[in-house]
Amino acid sequence: MEFDVFNHEQMHEFGLKLANKLPNGTVVALLGDLGAGKTTLVRSVAKGLEIDEVVQSPTFNIMKLYLKGKRPLIHIDAYRLADLDTDIGLDEYIGYETGLTMIEWPQYIEKLLPKNTLFIEISITGETSRHLKVYSQDLKLLEVIK
Repeated sequence: MEFDVFNHEQMHEFGLKLANKLPNGTVVALLGDLGAGKTTLVRSVAKGLEIDEVVQSPTFNIMKLYLKGKRPLIHIDAYRLADLDTDIGLDEYIGYETGLTMIEWPQYIEKLLPKNTLFIEISITGETSRHLKVYSQDLKLLEVIK
């Protein structure tokens, strides 16, 4: 599934849709260049989950848990794990059964991603416009967010 968003409001609407339609335990892998809108999308999902905390990319912390909302949101930024061969226990949080897991820079922890991961590639096409490519081996997930 591919589509374009032309402004922040449309990206926000997509994030709200993800928050409200994705089943518990879903892992969302966010791919895109720096500034593409990965964290912006996570913020919108957090809003949809009624999380009031400020959502920032957890680049230095690697992971941030948001537990005060309709359901938990686990936000992982794997950028700093590029050359790390050490197990730091992320697998315990990926696919957290009662919430959503959103991972920025998932290519650095590919071996930890479940087969049914929902991938969202975000490409910059203009100042506020983006092209989104959404795919998964789990076709049910794609049907849920159509």
